[in-house]
Amino acid sequence: MRKLAAAAALALTAVLASSCRAETICPAIAQAPLVTLTVAREYAPTVKTVHLKVCQDGRCKEADLQLVPGSVAVDQGCEPAPSGGDGVCSATSSPDGTLTGMLMMEPLTASSVEVTATGTDAAGNPLPKRTVAFTPRVVHPFGEQCGAFNTAGVVLDAAGLRQAP
Repeated sequence: MRKLAAAAALALTAVLASSCRAETICPAIAQAPLVTLTVAREYAPTVKTVHLKVCQDGRCKEADLQLVPGSVAVDQGCEPAPSGGDGVCSATSSPDGTLTGMLMMEPLTASSVEVTATGTDAAGNPLPKRTVAFTPRVVHPFGEQCGAFNTAGVVLDAAGLRQAP
């Protein structure tokens, strides 16, 4: 009888201990394997087209990018909740004078990429050819327990092409 009681107590302890652990819930969402380009606000008025070429692990992908106006999120604050914390929060986007584009690069790994940008200016003249090599950043937007994403972005301005911050 003592053995049965001890086994029952052990089983109950295991159930209680496992039910006290915080459960991690990860979203079932994937990040698109993109290389993003931002044309800096000061340089954007002079740029008409951009052709991006990205090479990684011996394979290259290139395309003329569809450039769209960039924007920044503007916090509009939160309403107080009845319980005292934050209630409904909102934001809006506002144009920031940049141009943005993207190139699908499937798969985008954590190894070094070489990005080359060419294109035309507002008068139809060729832009200088700009090239930069860097290692994509590894980010954990949903926490370390939910997996990592590789991100690669570049900024084009009058001085050249550089990895996005």
